[in-house]
Amino acid sequence: MRIVVALGGNALLKRGEPMTADAQRANIKTAAQALAPVAKEHQLVVSHGNGPQVGLLALQGAAYKPDEAYPLDVLGAETEGMIGYMIEQELGNLLPFEVPFATLLTMVEVDPKDPGFENPTKFVGPVYEKAEADRIAAEKHWIFKADGPKWRRVVPSPEPKRIFEIRPIKWLLERGTIVICAGGGGIPTMYDPKAKRRLVGIEAVIDKDLCSELLARELDADLFVMATDAAGVFVDWGTPQARVIHKANPAAMAKYQFPAGSMGPKVEAACHFAMATGRTAAIGALADVPGMVRGEKGTLINKIFDGLSFHART
Repeated sequence: MRIVVALGGNALLKRGEPMTADAQRANIKTAAQALAPVAKEHQLVVSHGNGPQVGLLALQGAAYKPDEAYPLDVLGAETEGMIGYMIEQELGNLLPFEVPFATLLTMVEVDPKDPGFENPTKFVGPVYEKAEADRIAAEKHWIFKADGPKWRRVVPSPEPKRIFEIRPIKWLLERGTIVICAGGGGIPTMYDPKAKRRLVGIEAVIDKDLCSELLARELDADLFVMATDAAGVFVDWGTPQARVIHKANPAAMAKYQFPAGSMGPKVEAACHFAMATGRTAAIGALADVPGMVRGEKGTLINKIFDGLSFHART
């Protein structure tokens, strides 16, 4: 099978951990252990988040003069290379030497008229106490919103329209390569409305789940997996009645509401993939990726499923 696995932020940096290379490598080593069994049996494409890393680089860059700081699209490209390098190395330590890898800087087109530019919603960077967030907002002219009990910077999050490197990704897959691409939702780009065929980068972050879904769809993937820090999609979360959905069709999932800042985009992406392709999307814990591939773990969404069923309580 051809499988696209989107690694959530927990695969790179858990909330509250220091944003150091050692912490990221330790988490990526854990991710590699979950991905290696899949790579041995299937074609594998890996995408990943990069919100904390982009936010850290932006904060570092803000120490320079405004005209010296790198924009978000360039920082996104930097993190694609950095994170891809670590994933390649840790997966390579577990797979046969002859298995080829490639990390592709991935440009993704967005619409300059996308409503996401009017209402920034995408969290990037570390979390802050309210007073510190207010100080940085006044100093850097950044926008902050509440993220649980803490505060984080938000930037525009337009929808992805096209992945420019889709052809070389397909070429690499056809030659047995494990491909790491579309990191952090890809590098946001658009055609300059004032110039014909002139592509430019923009200050935004594309939702990684929506971009990964587009990637999986355009690659004609047999399975689209979103790996996160939860066993699957819960209903009645936070109550004694909390249960993990095992199988569901998109219509059944539409009867529930899921948090916009966490599980909501994943459910949206999974349902869109299932409806558009007639194939299965899965959401679940990173360690359960092999089990999701076998159809045993996580939340599986496909339009052929009958209604909605739950995992047995343990």
